[in-house]
Amino acid sequence: MQGKLYLCATPIGNLEDITFRVFRTLKEVDLIAAEDTRNSIKLLNHFDIKTPMTSYHEYNKIDKAKTLIEKMKDGKNIALITDAGTPGISDPGEDLVRMCYEAGVEVTSLPGAAACITALTLSGLPTRRFSFEAFLPADKKERAFVLEEMKNETRTIICYEAPHHLRKTLKELADVLGDRRCTICKELTKRYETAFSTSLLSAIDYYESQEPRGEYVIVIEGKKKEDIVKEQRKQWEDLSVQEHMDHYLSQGIQKKEAMKLVAKDRGVSKRDIYQSLL
Repeated sequence: MQGKLYLCATPIGNLEDITFRVFRTLKEVDLIAAEDTRNSIKLLNHFDIKTPMTSYHEYNKIDKAKTLIEKMKDGKNIALITDAGTPGISDPGEDLVRMCYEAGVEVTSLPGAAACITALTLSGLPTRRFSFEAFLPADKKERAFVLEEMKNETRTIICYEAPHHLRKTLKELADVLGDRRCTICKELTKRYETAFSTSLLSAIDYYESQEPRGEYVIVIEGKKKEDIVKEQRKQWEDLSVQEHMDHYLSQGIQKKEAMKLVAKDRGVSKRDIYQSLL
């Protein structure tokens, strides 16, 4: 019978966060594909797991995926683990999963720790809707595009950042998003775990004197809908009422309907628009 790919979530810090199911699976599979075997061997040794291990990372993800898929087609069961957390979240695991589906290989995910969800629940910010951005792109143009997209994001935003880039990233976020509430988390699940509830500008001031250490998760408040409405109204207020009407009339919209749209844009009554036009 054909083998299966097991996506195994591993601890992001505290080793007690491994699940019984992940522990059993790592012992039972034929091979473990790890993002960094030197890092993962510490985890396997701690739990006395003797399963053979091979590397699967960003720089070999396509060719190695083909090799792993052939092994699974031959009946081998393979577990995929990342350095920490859930594989497939902001790592090359997503490519292996996609290629498995294309090849008809079964995939299952064993849930467990994920830094983005752990930080979100700690943040004190709205959790019902959120946007996960992971690490912002290194390329300047792509980074600027993503930041501009984030500008009007109303959902809570989650970003990852390394300590040596934290100060620069906080300044970029504040420049584009304005001063938003945020919670900056580090050392999640570890002894010195911190969740620093602050604002982007206050965080910039704080890290001017404090050296960033550890891996960071930045959770940022989404833009308030009322602020978006205010900005939209301000944009229309730069036009006269007649210019605003002409904007809709030029699209073939009837005068009566155009008046309704103008009134809605400006947050006033249709009667007010009528009086202004007179």
